[in-house]
Amino acid sequence: MKFCSNCGNPVEHAIPGGDDRLRFICNFCNTIHYENPKIVVGCLAVYDKQLLLCKRAIEPCYGLWTLPGGFMENGENVEEGAERETREEANAVIEIQGIHAVYSVPLVNQVHIFFNAELKNTDFFPGKESLEVRLFHESEIPWDEIAFQSVHFALTAFYSDQKNGSSGPHLGTYTRNK
Repeated sequence: MKFCSNCGNPVEHAIPGGDDRLRFICNFCNTIHYENPKIVVGCLAVYDKQLLLCKRAIEPCYGLWTLPGGFMENGENVEEGAERETREEANAVIEIQGIHAVYSVPLVNQVHIFFNAELKNTDFFPGKESLEVRLFHESEIPWDEIAFQSVHFALTAFYSDQKNGSSGPHLGTYTRNK
């Protein structure tokens, strides 16, 4: 950041008084520009013991499989974001059942929230961000073609819950090579 989005004057990168982190500060209007993690929301949409996955038509991870999900938009709550992303990527209608997993990705300043959801019908089809969408039984999941570590975590926890009769929420963190 070079200029203040509030007044247009140059900003400096410094630690504000009473803080412990570098922030962009405008010395003209005294605005402190906080940079906080972005929230990604998605769901494990289940229909007849099968999960809905989307094959990505965009980068990153073009051509790999993921759960329907994406970045929240301003003005929506986390459930609305997960429902919207599922509509956009799979033209699917879901009903949120509850939180399944929260996964921190500090390397890219993101938090991923996955919900358990009921897929209301099988009248889904690829949206503009998906090459293909389909239902998978556990034995059919393309584990070597899963796009993101957080999705792998959510899927693994889901099937572990199924086997153990338990449920989340599950917490995880991407720790890079650990």
